[in-house]
Amino acid sequence: MKIGQNHIQDTNSKDLKIHQEHFDFLGNSLSKKGVDVATIIKKLQDFQVAIPSWALGAGGTRFGRFSFFGEPSSLEQKIEDVGVLHALTQTAGAVSLHIPWDIPQDYNAIKELASSLDIKFDAVNSNTFQDQKNAKESYKYGSLSNTSEAVRQQAIQHNIDVINIGNKLGSKALTVWLADGSCFPGQNNFQTAFQNTQDSLKAIYKSIPDDWKLLIEYKPYEPNFYSTVIQDWGASLMLANECGNKAYTLVDLGHHLPNSNIEQIVSILQLKGKLGGFHFNDSKYGDDDLTVGSIKPYALFLIFNELVYGMENNPQNPDLAWMIDASHNVKDPLEDLIQSLEAIQEAYAKALLVDQALLKAAQLDNDVVKCQEILQDAYRTDVRPLLAKARLEKGGALSPIQAYRSLDVRNSLIQERGKNTVATGL
Repeated sequence: MKIGQNHIQDTNSKDLKIHQEHFDFLGNSLSKKGVDVATIIKKLQDFQVAIPSWALGAGGTRFGRFSFFGEPSSLEQKIEDVGVLHALTQTAGAVSLHIPWDIPQDYNAIKELASSLDIKFDAVNSNTFQDQKNAKESYKYGSLSNTSEAVRQQAIQHNIDVINIGNKLGSKALTVWLADGSCFPGQNNFQTAFQNTQDSLKAIYKSIPDDWKLLIEYKPYEPNFYSTVIQDWGASLMLANECGNKAYTLVDLGHHLPNSNIEQIVSILQLKGKLGGFHFNDSKYGDDDLTVGSIKPYALFLIFNELVYGMENNPQNPDLAWMIDASHNVKDPLEDLIQSLEAIQEAYAKALLVDQALLKAAQLDNDVVKCQEILQDAYRTDVRPLLAKARLEKGGALSPIQAYRSLDVRNSLIQERGKNTVATGL
């Protein structure tokens, strides 16, 4: 399915007048404060978030999974769904493939399809947390950290294969997330597991092209509950430093213990030039993988405030890889992703409103109240007219959810694909 410009323009037409009124009011208010509205809109338009190929079907838990029908059953259909998201939001201009769930059969055809939808290929993701069909070795007791050299070599080779696949598509990064760890005390020797992981990552790193990044993700628990080999950003940073200057830490919002100060983590990593990527989601209890901004929108804003500061003041840190990593258990996956994209853009826009020079002066004066007022003034601003303007100028929908529903996208997908398709990898 492909959404045409005429369809989007039709859905926009009835709301153009009220949008312009809202935008003019906000634009005038911000201009009086010295805000360069045009620059913020340009930055919003340039900010693109990758959609993971595994997130285009219904999610699930260990208790069950409920389909929304019309799910993409092939890589081609997944890319078409990303095209729908990008057409409506104009901020989903990349897809992040998970291997071996989404190995292209015809690389040229896949690249042509993605290009026709203005979609690029972001980081490729390896999978050593599941045993694959016909695999000689099992990852039941770990992959890159396993006590068995044969298992480690199989996991290393898989990551090298993923790099080669990404290279053919134009990707520029490999993301490694490990489920390795232990469920019970004494099960693993912590030092041995960490050393094995370090040696394995260094072996993978040798195959990283010069213009690529190795992104090392971390997680404190799950699926192992006593220990995780790469449990926090410190462990990830140590491993990245051991690998070399093309290796970086990747931050997933759900991969922290409750009440972790994530904004401080990303700030320090940027200062050290070692923040490579970001996975967006939200949570109430743990790695819930909920819609971005649905639970802790102020925390997301504070994180973006540090990210914006770092992007302006830390040239030693590379451009970041942005991706959504969520599970849509009770929502239409495409609607959930649209909501997440909107929340990300909203937090980013609010962070761009923060007067960093004024904030710095208040910090130097130890004016705690003024510091808080500066942040909360930006956070309390309704920036949705800016987001709508950014989309409108690029041909997107003023209200992506409203357009998605008025165009009856889900039913069109069901008619095209049927009710029995299941997204690969789930």
